[in-house]
Amino acid sequence: MKEKPSFTGEAKKPGVRDPDICVVTCAVTGVLANRKQNPGIPYTPVEIADECKRAYDAGASVVHIHARNDEGGPTFSPAVFARIKEEVRARCPIILNFSTGTILEDVSDQCTYVRESKPEIAALNMGTMNYAKYSAKRKQFDFDMVFPNTYSKIIKLLEVMNEAGVKPELECFDTGHTHGIAPLLDMGVLRPPLQFSFIVNVLGGIPAHVESLQLQTKIMPAGSEWEVIGISHGAWRMIATALVLGGNVRCGLEDHFYLPNGEMAKSNGELVETAVRLVRDVGRRPATVEEAREILSLGAPR
Repeated sequence: MKEKPSFTGEAKKPGVRDPDICVVTCAVTGVLANRKQNPGIPYTPVEIADECKRAYDAGASVVHIHARNDEGGPTFSPAVFARIKEEVRARCPIILNFSTGTILEDVSDQCTYVRESKPEIAALNMGTMNYAKYSAKRKQFDFDMVFPNTYSKIIKLLEVMNEAGVKPELECFDTGHTHGIAPLLDMGVLRPPLQFSFIVNVLGGIPAHVESLQLQTKIMPAGSEWEVIGISHGAWRMIATALVLGGNVRCGLEDHFYLPNGEMAKSNGELVETAVRLVRDVGRRPATVEEAREILSLGAPR
């Protein structure tokens, strides 16, 4: 009989969490960046799985995954997500975190691949926001859109995650997203212990300041796990900040292309190696996959 995921039960007992252990996540490929910007960005399921293995070998215990078609465009095909899981599992036991992000209100495909592929974790965007990128050099926007995440959309995804035994990772781009979980907890559709990702430096979201993370961690419920996602410039400083504040960290080609010395990373493995070195340099250590499962209150391997 399969072990039931423990996150559906009581919050973690105080004193269980070793604060010196840090869960390192790698976001191997996003939806916007392409190989003209960085040749190492993976597109196909095989390429994505190879990058997941590089991240695992370098010390990551979780991978955050978007699916792409073979030409590099985004896809929400349940079949592609299933193939990615199959390819990753053939290479390593790293914990899978599938994105559910979409600007569309229809989340049928997302519900299908969460239900069918059952990744251990699924990322869940927690609020509507302006989502833009501005070029100061050209004095114009590279892109400018609204990223809608209504409560009805969030609840649909949460209900499927609960049904499938998949842990929601609460992606919060601003303090209102973190504060806005209250009705979901009251309804019982969101269940402790909680796992947050605090994204900083997206235009329209919270800035990449130490105080941003301090405020977010003050707003979140006590006993929650959290990580920082630093987008573009300043990513390494925010990773260092999270390490000092006791959080977990995320790196990867979805978030930032460059190593701290300014060189472009050739692979996700190079970025994870740097993040792991930072973890150790501040006196902490990266979690093994087994430790990450316990820290994040996940069930048995799938």
